[in-house]
Amino acid sequence: MKLPRLAAWLWAALCALLLAGCAIPPRTPTAPGVQVWTGRLALTVDGQANQSFSAGFELKGAPDTGELRLSNPLGGTVAVLLWSPGQATLRSNGSERAFPSLEALAQEATGAPLPVAALFDWLAGKPTPVAGWQADVTQVSEGRLRARRSDPPPAADLRVLFER
Repeated sequence: MKLPRLAAWLWAALCALLLAGCAIPPRTPTAPGVQVWTGRLALTVDGQANQSFSAGFELKGAPDTGELRLSNPLGGTVAVLLWSPGQATLRSNGSERAFPSLEALAQEATGAPLPVAALFDWLAGKPTPVAGWQADVTQVSEGRLRARRSDPPPAADLRVLFER
């Protein structure tokens, strides 16, 4: 009679562990007035599967000083992009690398040119123009953003599902 009881206990413990693995990690505390967006993003580069990816994200700060944290489906941090005037840093795999600009940093982290500075406006519903990119901000109020790059080739498609 003890075997069914032990099996039920083990099943309950396994379910609790699985649910804990699905938990969303807590947000990093931010200063009052600092913009923070969280969600998932996917970047697809036409004809280049090795440059396409999807990740959880937390974007905070502003175009001049900010942080973009990318995470895997289990919530583990894959990379942290940090920038401020005159600095752009990538933290990944236990190392830290400096870049000459936010654009170069984003290129290295995502494998494609990604207009991180414009993301702040796009996520706020402002269709700020970026050379080669066309942002569709019509669904921002529902937490959806799509932007497509046509120039320079290859074309790229950015899809973002987010909360504010």
